[in-house]
Amino acid sequence: MEHPKPTFELGFSYRALKMKASVIRELLKLTHRKEIISLAGGLPSPAVFPQKQVAEIAAEVSLTHGEVALQYGSTEGYTPLRDAVAERMRSKGIDVTGKDVVITHGSQQGLDLLSKVFLDPHDTIIAEAPSYVGALSSFHAFEGKVLSFPLEPDGLDVEAVDKYMRCLEESDEKKPKFIYTVPTFNNPAGITMSEAKRKRLLEIANEFNLIIIEDNPYGELRYSGDDIPPIKSWDTEGRVVYLGTFSKIFAPGFRLAWLSAEPRILKKIVIAKQSADLCSNTFGQEITSRFIEKGMLEPHIEKIRNLYSKNCVAMLESLDLHFPKEAHWTKPDGGMFIWVTLPENINAQEMFPKALARNVAYVVGHCFFPDDAGHNTLRLNFSHATEDKIRSGIKTLGDVIKAEIAEKGPVQ
Repeated sequence: MEHPKPTFELGFSYRALKMKASVIRELLKLTHRKEIISLAGGLPSPAVFPQKQVAEIAAEVSLTHGEVALQYGSTEGYTPLRDAVAERMRSKGIDVTGKDVVITHGSQQGLDLLSKVFLDPHDTIIAEAPSYVGALSSFHAFEGKVLSFPLEPDGLDVEAVDKYMRCLEESDEKKPKFIYTVPTFNNPAGITMSEAKRKRLLEIANEFNLIIIEDNPYGELRYSGDDIPPIKSWDTEGRVVYLGTFSKIFAPGFRLAWLSAEPRILKKIVIAKQSADLCSNTFGQEITSRFIEKGMLEPHIEKIRNLYSKNCVAMLESLDLHFPKEAHWTKPDGGMFIWVTLPENINAQEMFPKALARNVAYVVGHCFFPDDAGHNTLRLNFSHATEDKIRSGIKTLGDVIKAEIAEKGPVQ
């Protein structure tokens, strides 16, 4: 039944009127058919969900500690989980305690809260291009202006950032509020920032009094190469805000992540969180805490690495076999994504329906740019589909791309 249009004014705020739906979420609605091979969403594989262990711990928590686990908790989060997070951060060279950690509803809430406490209308944010679309959406919702700098094979072009900041000092323009980066296995590009660039970026932040938001959801999903310490491990001034998550290494449905920052920032984050949700999922926090306490997390992460590593190899091999020579792609050492660049006259958005008609889906690249650039790019995910479907999907997508290149002709 079709509902009549309302005859009254809804009175949305000007901020709500400027909000845009997530391009990725809208695309994913088209990929729910069983016959679709989705290389689109950044979904963990359900094949590695620890269903039995979670069921056993959930029963244990409910029966032995239900009066606490089923109740409201503190805004900052469940203390044993905050302590466990801090211990894991210390193992990466970050000097923190549980008091320096706030548990959030996914890293996305952390980005939303940071936007809320830092951004005024027209404030500038420095970010990578391409950059995580969820962060761009959050900055846009709070009327921030994203100034993007290109990703190089070893990460953000930090010297371009330095040059910009020096030019800015000679003008009357406002200084950027913060630098946002996903330095390890960047979403969407899969690129990792080198250690030298991480230290250099921190030097720039120290010199120009900037905050760095270091978003690290994929750092524990390394399949080759050596680990690189987080930027925050070298931070001696408290200017790096660190975001981590359990969504990629445990259970995304729990929506549990964390934010670590110096006390003045955390105080504002807690106040902002109180008006957003009062507290995060107490039951899920206790299950997660006990999962770690029982020594289950590390072997579980290794299980994830083993599966995703095989999937990544399968996708890279298939790209070599089936994609045209005109296409180029990243070769990540970890994470969940591969970034593909096509000839400049190919529009990935226009090509998407043709791929979907052949039962393959990807994410168009332009949504990862604040200026709507990157129309000839796309993101591929290798964590969710099975190895067989990855190989089949890449073969089909390669045929679609070859046909598109033949139709469009050479770049003029």
